[in-house]
Amino acid sequence: MQNSSQIFSLPENDARVSSTWEKFLSGDSCGSDALRRLIDDSWRRCQTADVDPERDKAPPPLGEDSLQRLLEEHDELLSAGTPVMAHARQFLDETGTVMVLTTNAGVILNLEGDPSTSAAAAERIRMLPGSSWSEAACGTNAIGTALAIGQPVQIHSAEHYCAGIKRWTCSATVVRDPYDNSILGVVDVSGLNSTYNRHSLALVVTTASRIESRLARREMELRYRLLDLCISRLGGSTSDGVILLDRRGNPIKASDRAQAALTSLSTNGRASTPIELSKLKIPASFKGDPRTNLPEWMSHDWLEPIVENGQKLGSILTVPNRSAPPTPRRVESVSVKNSCAKNTSFERVIGQSPKLLEAIGCAQRLAKSTVPILLLGETGVGKDVFAHAIHGTGALPDAPFVALNCGAFSRELLTSELFGYAEGAFTGARRGGMVGKIEAASGGTLFLDEIGEMPMDLQPHFLRVLEDGAIFRLGENKARKVSFRLVAATNRDLRKDVAEGRFRMDLYYRIAVAAINVPPLRERSEDIPAIADYFLEKLAKQHGIPRPALDDEALELLRRCDWPGNVRELRNALERAMLMSSDVVLTKESLPPEIQKLGALNPPAPARANSRIEAKSLEQVEKEAIVAMIDRQKGNMTAVARELGIAKSTLYVKLKKFDVALQGPPHSTGEAHLGASGIAQDVGLPRDTASPVQPASSRGL
Repeated sequence: MQNSSQIFSLPENDARVSSTWEKFLSGDSCGSDALRRLIDDSWRRCQTADVDPERDKAPPPLGEDSLQRLLEEHDELLSAGTPVMAHARQFLDETGTVMVLTTNAGVILNLEGDPSTSAAAAERIRMLPGSSWSEAACGTNAIGTALAIGQPVQIHSAEHYCAGIKRWTCSATVVRDPYDNSILGVVDVSGLNSTYNRHSLALVVTTASRIESRLARREMELRYRLLDLCISRLGGSTSDGVILLDRRGNPIKASDRAQAALTSLSTNGRASTPIELSKLKIPASFKGDPRTNLPEWMSHDWLEPIVENGQKLGSILTVPNRSAPPTPRRVESVSVKNSCAKNTSFERVIGQSPKLLEAIGCAQRLAKSTVPILLLGETGVGKDVFAHAIHGTGALPDAPFVALNCGAFSRELLTSELFGYAEGAFTGARRGGMVGKIEAASGGTLFLDEIGEMPMDLQPHFLRVLEDGAIFRLGENKARKVSFRLVAATNRDLRKDVAEGRFRMDLYYRIAVAAINVPPLRERSEDIPAIADYFLEKLAKQHGIPRPALDDEALELLRRCDWPGNVRELRNALERAMLMSSDVVLTKESLPPEIQKLGALNPPAPARANSRIEAKSLEQVEKEAIVAMIDRQKGNMTAVARELGIAKSTLYVKLKKFDVALQGPPHSTGEAHLGASGIAQDVGLPRDTASPVQPASSRGL
């Protein structure tokens, strides 16, 4: 991963870069701190490839027939990219720039943008569908260079290798297959020099991410259709092993006898080594017949393509558990069934609010795939419950589920926990070494909580594991193959961390193929009665006491609380109330004092719902009461919180909510002061304390 000094162009260096280019072409040493390393590397690749530095346009575009075949070959990339690019059109209007989508060879498939640019200057350099903009064709340019390095990049003005393209500025990044991370194409924004803008790179990164999300969603939809068509075939009474393969040849479901049938192949000598179902891979192209380039132990008659309306969805592999292979059954076209078995893995996720049901539905759809999932949400919302449910819903729910909190260890300990180590790797290393969490999760699910806390220098090593499917234990030089489904979770805004250099962009887009927002408890207060009932039942059994009930007044108080600690805070409040009360009914007075006071500060639910104007008026009253109390206590926030009957942390949340800032020198007690004038400045309260986590669908640089 390049740092920002390598990714972004610096227009102020144009003259020095131009001088360096002339020296480079003349064979002189071109060392200059104005020339980025990636540009120097690209120029050398162009020189080696004999690219004409005087070229002023791309090679002629493909003919109509060849272009049509290319569009058909890349129809899935186009289908995913066209609507996303059309949505970006509004950002490009009147900017003098165009957005381009290319193949993985750099051939343009589609353009969107300012008509004046696409119709005039872009045509002059043959930035047209069917034109190739690889480095070998056009020298150093954002499209070709992004393909060469596999990362986002800006190329501005004199940094281009070919003289005729030096009037342009461009930003590009690759689009990767969310399934295997291979490069499918490039998204680029280009314009004349005057249109240079660093934000262009953020736009292409966001666009590429959205295209990848659409591709992932399409892949999952095809899998679900395949499962709908073929699930009944997996539960038959045959002794043969039946394995359902996706269109890429990867197993996604198997019958109970599948592994036994595969094992019998090595027993009877048909296969030279035992075949493991979890490592099975049948070479296949989702464009053609899957019964080509098969392993030597497999007969092509065992493989049955599943096709619907001319589209290949996958195939069924029937492995005979006897000497003679069965007569194959052919399926050319099948109708989709509208049946779906009940998913019980999400029963621990309690609630029926629309936002929660949306998150559950998204998780259920993603659970059957192997794409990495990023759970976004505040502390205490139950991201770990979602992770367990996703694992339990997967194709192999009995596989290992290994969890690790990245924020609970130092950098050194986290490295050992993740990767493991060999015997003698360091002083104090366990005898015989240790299996790391990644290796222990192979074949199952690795849940990394608080992934935003992973140290920066450890992130590229974890990214390499995700890309290569192999790890090296500390102190070993032998790679160990691993295969696991990654579920990560964070309460941080990783997009902001990426922009500020606290989290690697390439790792972010690798783990955030599919993101799920788990809503906070304050946004689903209608679920509180059901959650409270669940915890009361569970806690009563845990402590061996009779299960109490909640009266209506206590329940209403719970519904009115903001719950900054979310479900975890609610559980703790109920547990304390149960243990401190001997009554069979928990009343408002049974609840912890801070909960009583916090709930009392918020208006009752009916008052909130009466009208927008009334709700605003109530908030204004609350704000004025807090400001008046601060003035009365002369800025002593401890006294203010005590008089209002709330925790001091809750008071600061209220101040931030009402945009009441603090000013003046702190008192000796460390308290901030609010002047009577109400004109204040911020001291000590981080502005991003409660910043919401954004969905991956709006990702930027």
